[in-house]
Amino acid sequence: MNWSSSWQYSWQFWAVLSAMFAALTAIFAKVGIENVNSDFATLIRTVVILVTLAMILLATGQFQSPGSISARTYLFLLLSGLATGASWICYFRALKIGEAAKVAPIDKLSVVLVALFGVVFLGERLSGPNWLGVALIAAGAVLVAYR
Repeated sequence: MNWSSSWQYSWQFWAVLSAMFAALTAIFAKVGIENVNSDFATLIRTVVILVTLAMILLATGQFQSPGSISARTYLFLLLSGLATGASWICYFRALKIGEAAKVAPIDKLSVVLVALFGVVFLGERLSGPNWLGVALIAAGAVLVAYR
């Protein structure tokens, strides 16, 4: 079996791993923020991510020359980084005061927003079954978080 062609280039594989790690993030974070300010916890998490990514880039030789990246790319990566930081700060604050099983589904309403933003801003098209899935995700998130 050629592993590189069967899983390494499959967006579905990486998306499932992302979901698994996101779930673990919620559980580990909920326990980890018990006795620390949520913003400081976010800083610790960010440093861990930064160091881990640097080691991966070094190990795989994937560093790029900063000059090879366009200004537009820098702008959108900057905006993405700011949005990520804001998301993490809000997420950790929500976890600090709420239950992980209720906070995480509301956070996953981002799936619904990505679908909407993708249509409005990127011109993406969703089929009827796709929209039904988006609606079910929204309904499911609300129902899981409902008291």
